[in-house]
Amino acid sequence: MFRLTDFDYHGKTVFLRADLNSPVTDGKIISDARFKAVLPTIIYLLEHGAKLIIGTHQSKPYKGDYITTEQHAEILSGLLGQEVEYVEDIFGKYAREKITALKPGEAIMLENLRFAAEEVKYKPIDDCEKTFFVRKLAPLIDYVVNDAFAATHRSQPSLVGFARLKPMIMGFLMEKEVQALTRAYETQEKPRVYVLGGAKVDDSLRVAENVLRNGRAEVILTGGLVGHVFTLAKGFHLGDSNLEFMERKGLLELVDWAEEILNEFYPYVRTPVDFAVDYKGERVEVDLLSEEKWLFDEHPILDIGSRTVEKYREVLMGAKIIVANGPMGVFEREEFAVGTVGVFRAIGESPAFSIVGGGHSIASIYQHNITGISHVSTGGGAMLSFFAGEKLPVLEAFKESYERFKDLLEG
Repeated sequence: MFRLTDFDYHGKTVFLRADLNSPVTDGKIISDARFKAVLPTIIYLLEHGAKLIIGTHQSKPYKGDYITTEQHAEILSGLLGQEVEYVEDIFGKYAREKITALKPGEAIMLENLRFAAEEVKYKPIDDCEKTFFVRKLAPLIDYVVNDAFAATHRSQPSLVGFARLKPMIMGFLMEKEVQALTRAYETQEKPRVYVLGGAKVDDSLRVAENVLRNGRAEVILTGGLVGHVFTLAKGFHLGDSNLEFMERKGLLELVDWAEEILNEFYPYVRTPVDFAVDYKGERVEVDLLSEEKWLFDEHPILDIGSRTVEKYREVLMGAKIIVANGPMGVFEREEFAVGTVGVFRAIGESPAFSIVGGGHSIASIYQHNITGISHVSTGGGAMLSFFAGEKLPVLEAFKESYERFKDLLEG
């Protein structure tokens, strides 16, 4: 795959596909974490004289955080100390005029790419190549740099459509992500511990199944709704109110799948021994085998318990490799952040090479000033797809682009 330092960008027009999709409250972006992550790539390109077009998506149609990229341009301008002009167009005449008017070292930000209908659907690379987005912009572009690691599991025009038409190059963030995840996935250092939490239960089951079946993990620690599903699969009852919640979320239909994984790999999968419920607005911890488990019937489980945190901590301190995705509970409420913070702190204190990913996980790490984690991944769904052993369309497109244009390096 092409690296950023492989080419000379002076006077060249570069389309940078970033992933600046950020949390929004009351119409305002509230985190600049993804902007800072892609900054080294942007600075490198501008310092080397590129005429830079930046494209990102923000949310998806009809959602509350589906906004223009005007704020994205403002935030980047502030971080860079130079103007990144917001262009209220994607591939129309106005956008194309702005692109051709760029001078070396200048940057523009295209409108939210998902304002274009073509960008909302997932299509194979052949179809993406034929879109108006690609056909209109490709003649104006010399190189494509893709730094949108968090979107590598998607096949959309801006992500893969240029790969066979122009050299598609890994940005610094993309390269760092791919190197870290590959190291964790392919290493033979043991023990390798996976911590699977949060609400993406089906994705987490795919990861568990893949790493266990292919001998890439010694222990799986579970929490969040992933922990709920495995706890039910082990035959424990989590109370009527929690079962009703899981049924509404479509999670009960995943219990059979979790059972199949347990039938084959029971000793490898650890589940919580205690949980914290919301009892009249307060945190109350309940042992899974105690007489107080009647509390599960009427009160929602919002976190793993302290005993579980200690048991998980012991495992994590002895690990050589740790891969974690998703929180242990509803960490947004301080009294139910105990599990997530406790487990992530243990990961940070462990001597293991560690990767933590997922939007909520990252938010918790920054919120609680947790340090010592080897690599904090910007990808949630992309990271899960990677560890599930799935082919990521963007990584496949990098390989295809390299094969097509590698002769340029010899020249």
